[in-house]
Amino acid sequence: MRAGFENWLLGHWYSTRRPPWYLRLLEPVYRYAFLQIQKKGNDPTARYRPGLPLIVVGNITAGGSGKTPLVIRLCQIALDMGIKAGIASTGYGRLSSDTLVVNADGDAHRCGDEPLLLARRTGATVVVAKRRADAIRQLESMDLDLIFSDDGLQQAGLDRDMEFCVVDGARGLGNGHLLPAGPLREPAGRLRQVDYVVTNGPWLGKPDDIDASAMQLKAANLCSLDDAITVLADQFVQKYTGKLIHAFAGIGHPQRFFATLDTLGIEAVAHGFPDHHLFTRKDFDSIMPGSVIVMTEKDAVKCRSLGLTNAWYVPVDTHLPDEFENDFKDRLAKMMKEH
Repeated sequence: MRAGFENWLLGHWYSTRRPPWYLRLLEPVYRYAFLQIQKKGNDPTARYRPGLPLIVVGNITAGGSGKTPLVIRLCQIALDMGIKAGIASTGYGRLSSDTLVVNADGDAHRCGDEPLLLARRTGATVVVAKRRADAIRQLESMDLDLIFSDDGLQQAGLDRDMEFCVVDGARGLGNGHLLPAGPLREPAGRLRQVDYVVTNGPWLGKPDDIDASAMQLKAANLCSLDDAITVLADQFVQKYTGKLIHAFAGIGHPQRFFATLDTLGIEAVAHGFPDHHLFTRKDFDSIMPGSVIVMTEKDAVKCRSLGLTNAWYVPVDTHLPDEFENDFKDRLAKMMKEH
């Protein structure tokens, strides 16, 4: 039911047609509520200023846009500069509300899929908490120099030193309406206030007055679900020619993953699920014995304990323009000196 409702909403949000009147009727209600929350957050007595530099990586649209790959790359840059970085998250979609430090071999159901992926890919300290500020406070008590917040661009009352906004280049800002008539969490003008706008792939409909850098997510290998084997995509195609391949994606824009498989020459039956879907063994019951399963890296962290056979995932590497990375390094170095 959830998947059907999300697909129905997405069909309106990313359509050239005007959204239904009943969704447009609720748009001013959302706008008013959002402004009230922001107003409350701007109260100096309610603001929270972390003791460490804080960089927020978020978006202004509902659903996935590619924040996590960008956080991974930015965190890697900081670590390469000798900066000890931690990552704060709420672990959206997890079944626990505890504040906890995420272990690289942890349970995605307790900590969330994205925090577990961040911990595995960066080696940085990742803390999840029901309240983002609680995760940041715990990171402040550790031997760290810098904190990244995975999401939280709309977090009222939280002072930050730098902001990144990620836009899905293929979908842009949709129909330009605020929730629930459109995908926008806040007005599009917010893009002119952040430090960096990063697009996940080229943004063909980008407004001329928005300065943005394009991020490319590149895939070349496939890894077995137990991480015992890594093969090049060409080798994978040769090995499984004639085999039925099923592709699973529980991310914000599953079609992007299926398109990636196409570019790698992997023909697969597509199975799309809502973002942060908590996979169970039942989701794979329809797969015939002998078939091959391929999934995203974010989904793999949730499926390792399901006992799947002949299952693989596709890791991606984040590539940013050299000019962008050099500018970020300069600003980061300056920020660390001034803090």
